[in-house]
Amino acid sequence: MMVGMHVLRSWLTAGALVVALVTPLALVGCGSSGPKMPPVGSSEPDKFLFDHGNAAMAKKRWMAAREYFKALVERYPQSPYRPDAKLALGDTYILENSPESKVLAVNEFNEFLSFFPTSPRADYAQYRIGYAHFKQMLAPQRDQTETRETLLQFGIFFRRYPNSELRPEVEKYNRQARDRLSESEFEVGRFYARLNWCPGAVERLQAVLKDDPEFTNRDGVYFYLGECYFKSNQRPAALPWYTRVVTDFQKSQYLPRAKKRIDEINAPPAPSPKKSGDSSQPPTPAR
Repeated sequence: MMVGMHVLRSWLTAGALVVALVTPLALVGCGSSGPKMPPVGSSEPDKFLFDHGNAAMAKKRWMAAREYFKALVERYPQSPYRPDAKLALGDTYILENSPESKVLAVNEFNEFLSFFPTSPRADYAQYRIGYAHFKQMLAPQRDQTETRETLLQFGIFFRRYPNSELRPEVEKYNRQARDRLSESEFEVGRFYARLNWCPGAVERLQAVLKDDPEFTNRDGVYFYLGECYFKSNQRPAALPWYTRVVTDFQKSQYLPRAKKRIDEINAPPAPSPKKSGDSSQPPTPAR
């Protein structure tokens, strides 16, 4: 029994020694797959980090790319690559495209504007703040907090950088965000219209046109405004809305129904039924 215990202790001791020897090697091995640091004595260590960060980004290795860019930002405050590395940090979070990474992206771009407020790329940082919120927008039927924040941040961009070369791209995303918010309001108005609660529907639909006259899907707004007036026996008031669907939109899911309503409104009144004993008609000859 004592011999067995002695052998067991020896085996455990040997095992512990193997673990102790292997663990550092394993750590070295793990470390070797991580970001490479600039060679000792490198003349441009900041460029080394920047180039390797961009290469990692190109391969979609977001975490590795961030390690390179963070090392550059933190270790080389005077580097000419530092502003671009800070922007690239934010881009890695956006490109990772997770709910958490989009929040972190906003933080990186806000820090950029704090660190480099006069940078020629400040317009890009502001654009990406708005875009990070844009990527978090929800469907029209859901909460529109991120949509409103997107429009707020793009509004800041337009005010601060009216002549930016990025303006056309920002306008494209701003229009999509504006449409999302208007679509949300339109959905409520259409719901009321389908329930034949026209006072609420007209109020909502008119508000959409007032707040966003360029709403891409305003054909639906026109149609349901027409429907509310039509069903309320206000056909003269309905006609202009149906007409706008037809004249303003070559393609629309509402075109067939709008044309049908126009024909109904413009149709001549049906002749009134004849009264019995009407002498205006000649009597039928007796046979």
